[in-house]
Amino acid sequence: MTRRRAGGVGAAPTRHSALLAAIVALIVALSAAIYVGASFDDGTDHRTLAGGPGPQNSAAPASTGTWVGSWSTSPSAAEPGTETTGLAGLSLRNVVHTSVGGTSARVTLSNLYGQRPLTLTHATLALAAADGTPAAAPGTMRRLTFAGATTVVVPPGEQVTSDAVRLRVPHDADVLVTTYAPTDAGPVTWHPTARQISYAARGAHADDLSGVPYTQRVEAWRYLTALDVLSRESDGTVVAFGDSLTDGVTSTVNENRRWPDLLADRLRAAAEDGADVPRYGVVNQGISGNRVLADGLGRPADNPSGLNRFERDVLARTGVRVVFIDLGVNDILRDPLPADVDEDPAEILDGLRTLVRQAHARGIKAVGATLMPFRGHRGYTDAREAVRQRVNAEIRAGRVFDAHADFDEALRDPYDPRRFRRDYDSGDHLHPSDKGYARMAAVVDLTDLLGAAPAEL
Repeated sequence: MTRRRAGGVGAAPTRHSALLAAIVALIVALSAAIYVGASFDDGTDHRTLAGGPGPQNSAAPASTGTWVGSWSTSPSAAEPGTETTGLAGLSLRNVVHTSVGGTSARVTLSNLYGQRPLTLTHATLALAAADGTPAAAPGTMRRLTFAGATTVVVPPGEQVTSDAVRLRVPHDADVLVTTYAPTDAGPVTWHPTARQISYAARGAHADDLSGVPYTQRVEAWRYLTALDVLSRESDGTVVAFGDSLTDGVTSTVNENRRWPDLLADRLRAAAEDGADVPRYGVVNQGISGNRVLADGLGRPADNPSGLNRFERDVLARTGVRVVFIDLGVNDILRDPLPADVDEDPAEILDGLRTLVRQAHARGIKAVGATLMPFRGHRGYTDAREAVRQRVNAEIRAGRVFDAHADFDEALRDPYDPRRFRRDYDSGDHLHPSDKGYARMAAVVDLTDLLGAAPAEL
């Protein structure tokens, strides 16, 4: 092969090659600069909202990890007094507590009980600066978008999930999710008896960092029903499904002492110690007063039955591996009762078994709990106590759930098993004290949460 001299016939192709290489190098450099500029997120973006420094709209990149539930709640009713105008002109700052952490986050907002479209023009997510405050931690405020848009319209009876935003969300931390609706849209979908104080402010303050405008306080969550995280520390979700005993009624406000909160703490601590336990987030789908069989009033029903809401509140949750069911006491206590419940628990048991079958059909393991005592409560009768005992006998015999925790045995008075042990009783003889909730979480066998639903033959 003849090598051409420099400056001869081969000189022009050499210059062209050098020029082409330089162009390619420039394109690569520009692409890298664009990528770094789009991906880097130090929380100091100076883009504006309403004319001033505002939250960063950080779309989450592709990343390793698993989407899991870190927090959730069940929409359970229309907020009284919001039927006509809703909460137009208010910024609603919900405070929620994470069970697991992640590198990105997204939220679900519900207009289930709304009769008109809900228009939200501002929505943000931030870490709380401290416990029990509406102030945001510096550098953590993120603008939420929905299919890329900052305004979203949620039709009546529907819900919407935000785009993911990049934010390192710690476990066991408070997160602020704020929405602003400028126009009338009622009734407001909410979850009362939250045992967590959230806030409201007059005007558009979704991007406010200080928390100063948030002078209104409420023990409820409005519109917000879920916070998911992209997690490297967790690979699934446990859904705690129940009534006020799961909702945490009578637990200390703002202290996160509901038994599902404490179960999440136990799971994380055991995993960090190297125990053979699952790495799961825990979300709480308890509704005070909930029953297996009967809905509340209204359309859609306030306080829908366990059978009615199981698809929405369990099967549709993110990354569900296990459902933990603690439900049935209100079916025994409440009037009107299903036919013959005073004498025969068959309907309650059939309802619980239906929930288990639905879970199994989706590959979800179903763990349950025995029903705790309630002697001393105004609804107590010997006949109802007999029904509770028969339900518990079936659960203990393994004829309802894949596994069970014996909440009854753990909290009952050894000298009168029909009532709570005194230090586990909140005082109403139906709901536990903080110590009682801690005892409930402590008796769950964490290894029962391992594995999958049994194969159906």
